[in-house]
Amino acid sequence: MKTVLVVDDDRVTRHLLKSILEREGFAVATAGDGEQALERARTAGAPDLILLDVWMPGMSGLDVLARLRDEGLRSRVVVMTSDDTPETLLQALRGRALHFLSKPIDAEALVESVERALAEDEVPGIEIVSARPDWVELVVPCTRPAAARIEGFLAHLETNLTPEVRESVGYAFRELLLNAIEWGGQLDPSRKVRIAYLRARRMLLYRIADPGPGFRLEDLNHAAIAHEDDPIEHMRVREEKGLRPGGFGLKLVHAKVDELLYNEARNEVVFVKYLDPA
Repeated sequence: MKTVLVVDDDRVTRHLLKSILEREGFAVATAGDGEQALERARTAGAPDLILLDVWMPGMSGLDVLARLRDEGLRSRVVVMTSDDTPETLLQALRGRALHFLSKPIDAEALVESVERALAEDEVPGIEIVSARPDWVELVVPCTRPAAARIEGFLAHLETNLTPEVRESVGYAFRELLLNAIEWGGQLDPSRKVRIAYLRARRMLLYRIADPGPGFRLEDLNHAAIAHEDDPIEHMRVREEKGLRPGGFGLKLVHAKVDELLYNEARNEVVFVKYLDPA
């Protein structure tokens, strides 16, 4: 049975989350502050996962994350917060939080996040180059779990966008990032993808640079765009190569964003989504 430690200074919240997770078959303990959480994490029976509130009196959840990292404690962490500012989310990412849950907590989202965090492989460190609210820049290892963490993180930065814009940007980013990690980085954790997210008043801009040599569209036999007369051939090729199901998705990415630009080698891509004036 997997063990979960719920850390929150609000007694009602602790009880509610404990009840939800116990119904799903988890063994759940609670802590009312950061010091208690660290004490439990240091024991031989440390929890498999810590569900950690950010803003608590005394030691904040961000302080707990930093201490866990500095002391080499290995419990996985999912962060809970109503504060989705880039500064807070980036500090949580620095502390190697696996996922973010927005308060008030939805029961289904809670269980899904806990199960996903417990099932994931360990993710190598993500380097934060810039943490400005209007300019986030990251260096990410070429693994699918790292890509999932970054996708979830950026989704929290876009909560004030319309559902249509979020869906369009989310699809384009996910497709291009996974292509960079799979094709350019060859799923090698020692290789890195550099990601920049720029938020201006009237646009979003993403830049993804992978460590590979680039590509030519005519060489992409695993891409749907290379088999326009046979809609399923690329799926067979992708399975043989061990790539994720689906297509290269460039046609749909083009339809989802307003500008899509590659450098000459095609190992760097920029896409832009224009926003309605405020």
